[in-house]
Amino acid sequence: MRKIPLVLVIALSGGLAACGETSTLQVSDGTGPSPQLPNPNKTLIPTLNIAPAIGWPQGAKPVAATGTQVAAFAEDLDHPRWLYVLPNGDVLVAETSAPPKPEDGKGIRGWVMKKVMGRAGSTVPSPNRITLLRDKDHDGIAETRTVFVQNLNSPFGMTLVGNDLYVADTDSLLRFHYENGDTQIKSPPIKVIDLPGGPLNHHWTKNVIASKDGSKLYVTVGSNSNVAENGMDKEEGRAAIWEVDRATGQHRIFASGLRNPNGMAWESHTGVLWTAVNERDEIGSDLVPDYITSVKDGAFYGWPYSYYGQHVDIRVEPQNPDLVAKAIAPDYAVGPHTASLGLTFADNSKLPAPFTQGAFIGQHGSWNRKPHSGYKVIFVPFNAGKPAGKPIEVLSGFLNDKEQAMGRPVGVVIDQQGDLLVADDVGNKVWRVSAVK
Repeated sequence: MRKIPLVLVIALSGGLAACGETSTLQVSDGTGPSPQLPNPNKTLIPTLNIAPAIGWPQGAKPVAATGTQVAAFAEDLDHPRWLYVLPNGDVLVAETSAPPKPEDGKGIRGWVMKKVMGRAGSTVPSPNRITLLRDKDHDGIAETRTVFVQNLNSPFGMTLVGNDLYVADTDSLLRFHYENGDTQIKSPPIKVIDLPGGPLNHHWTKNVIASKDGSKLYVTVGSNSNVAENGMDKEEGRAAIWEVDRATGQHRIFASGLRNPNGMAWESHTGVLWTAVNERDEIGSDLVPDYITSVKDGAFYGWPYSYYGQHVDIRVEPQNPDLVAKAIAPDYAVGPHTASLGLTFADNSKLPAPFTQGAFIGQHGSWNRKPHSGYKVIFVPFNAGKPAGKPIEVLSGFLNDKEQAMGRPVGVVIDQQGDLLVADDVGNKVWRVSAVK
């Protein structure tokens, strides 16, 4: 008789909620410019500590920082993940989820991970659309919503250059014609370039941002695995930020070794591109911290061969010491397994001090850490273009006292009124954080 693997027994018996080792450090220990990096703790059973997704009870909402308040900007959305503000103040929200990934769910590990993501609220069918929200009277609530673009393929990032609206689908970068004030795109898209997708497509989200002069586009492409367990041949063009010439569509790898980059934003004092990156799993609750970092042209950030500079990951075969020797450490850790996705700077924000100069980060929350990490929006103060201080909570309270997820923050953006908007893909809302008047 074939022996059933222990991880499958645990999964079948309902033990997915919390198994594996436990953290010995605080999240704050894995935060900042020099995070603590303990020895890896790879266990037979990966740490599984899932916060089941339940949504918000009637009248409930996150907890806002002192001096700020939070209210729903829009409700009853369908898995809102990413936000973009148009020049006239309209807000675009990508209602989206993972595309079909038949190769990513194979084997026992794939089966278990499907169950994990399902309990965490991450396996809903993708609505595949972008919705436009309009707050015409500027009262902080979107009075109208229209389907802006539909029939997409797991859309995520959006950016406007002139009359060209770019949308990053999971497998291609698309361009649409947009006129100021449009509430619906009627013209068909033009494909700019293909992006790595396919039946595996492990990290499926693709983000896009334009250079300040509009000549270049930068696109995030996450890895096809945790630590290249599917083979490096499946990672071509992945774990990277692409630079795309807007006029010709030609592209190159701008930076690599970034396991799963998501949010991108330009730091206004230096003009440097920054990104939020999800690091690797399954070597303990305290490893590896997710991070935000400035992105250097041509730089290699370690994945999969090393983490946080040149800390070698012995799970990767074959090893590549030459690339490890080139790996540079990121600028600032934001805690292990926080799933930090959203990133925007406080430029044009009207939130009070201390939220005036720095970066807002949407932390979607952990599944591979005990106790939980993330499930909040934080602010990292900056000075002279660099992080300068400890993170400050902006929004918290996304987990209830039973450690269930009422919401999970993803994209963050400053709207035309100077308020912070937060996409909540479990609560199906967009939250607005404003100054207390």
